[in-house]
Amino acid sequence: MDENLNNINKKPSNGESDPLMRLTDVWKIYKMGEVEFAALKNVDLEILHGEFVVILGPSGSGKSTMMNLLGCLDLPSKGTVELNNRDISKMQESELAQIRGQLIGFIFQQFNLIPTLNTIENVMLPLEFQEVDPDYCRKRAEDLLEVVSLTNKKYNLPSQLSGGQRQRVAIARSLAVDPKVILADEPTGNLDSTTGDYILEFLHGLHKNEGKTIIMITHDPDLAKYADRVVHIKDGMVDSIEIKNREAM
Repeated sequence: MDENLNNINKKPSNGESDPLMRLTDVWKIYKMGEVEFAALKNVDLEILHGEFVVILGPSGSGKSTMMNLLGCLDLPSKGTVELNNRDISKMQESELAQIRGQLIGFIFQQFNLIPTLNTIENVMLPLEFQEVDPDYCRKRAEDLLEVVSLTNKKYNLPSQLSGGQRQRVAIARSLAVDPKVILADEPTGNLDSTTGDYILEFLHGLHKNEGKTIIMITHDPDLAKYADRVVHIKDGMVDSIEIKNREAM
């Protein structure tokens, strides 16, 4: 990991008073022909190191747009998005790609698995992008598939898996590089309630026991039970922020 990534990944030495992520007066504007549409408007938000944050809102509220900005998948139209006080809009694409590959694990609602790769190959992929030793890649992937109870499906293609199984593969893949931040978009959306509860407990364990920063995007208020804070999004704006776990703040 290069010096810039170390600076972004490093917790502040001043009692962690500085946030891991900071959005300041953020707007995201899309053009539809001659019409402009603001998916996010005047958003101010801080996310602390090791915090579990749920971004909650209905469809079309702008919460997925916010996830893309927090995950360095997109840049704001106006305002700043900072990681450890560094503005991502001033970074090269190569730097942003390294951040996405090494520091952030993504769990997408639509899985985003490679259809021509089998289960274990999909989980190994983030490690292979980082040119990690192949033996370690396979061992790490096998361990993660055991965690999500898919050891017996490691040679199946995504088309041979149920929706819930594909989501569990996506969760295992998100953890492959042991990232500091997990960005989860409706992570239990395609799982039965028992498996969904297990995944939430697992994410809670990563937060509580390993100090990972968890950012969960959802429309379901029931998924907020482990959150330190719930950020309510409405019409592209932060409507309110609810503190759930005051001891963590």
